[in-house]
Amino acid sequence: MTTEERFTRVLRDFTEVFMHRSMHDFKRFMDESGLSASQLNTLMRLYYHGGASDISNIGASVGITNAASSQLVDRLVNQGLLVRTEDAHDRRMKQVALSVKGRELIEQGIEARLKWMEELTTALTAEEQAAIIQALTLLNQAARKLDPKTTSTEQAEDSTPIPVPAVH
Repeated sequence: MTTEERFTRVLRDFTEVFMHRSMHDFKRFMDESGLSASQLNTLMRLYYHGGASDISNIGASVGITNAASSQLVDRLVNQGLLVRTEDAHDRRMKQVALSVKGRELIEQGIEARLKWMEELTTALTAEEQAAIIQALTLLNQAARKLDPKTTSTEQAEDSTPIPVPAVH
C-alpha cells in the first residue's frame, strides 16, 4: 500500500470515528433538549451567522415554507430561545435573534459534541499531542487551500510553525 493510500485510509478512519462520536453526543443532547432538528438547525444558524434574520430567510435556510417557519419561530420564542423584533426599516418584517437562553443552549450543545475530544487529549502523551498538533496544522493548511472561501489571513494564521519536541 502506498503512503498516499495509507494516508487516505487513516484519514477516513479518523473522520468516521470523529463524526460518529461527535454526532452521537450531539444527538443525545438533541434528545435531551426536546427540540426538533429544524429547531436546532435554526438556533445553530443564528448562533454561527450572528445577528438577526427574518422569518422567510429562516424558512429558506431550513428548507421549510414560510408558514412552517413562522410556526417554528413562534415555538422557539415561546420557549424563550429566540426574541422577535420589528425590522427597523420595514415594520411589517419581523426579525428574530437568539435570546441569552438560546445562546446558552447552543453553547451547551457544542460543548456536548466536543467533550469527547478532551477525553481523547488525556489519553495521549505530551509527545503524541505535539506530533498530532504538527500533523493537523499541516492538514488544516492543505484543506484551507482547497476552500475558495478561506481568506489569506486565515491561511497566514495557520502557517505559524509549531515547535515539536523530539519523540524518542
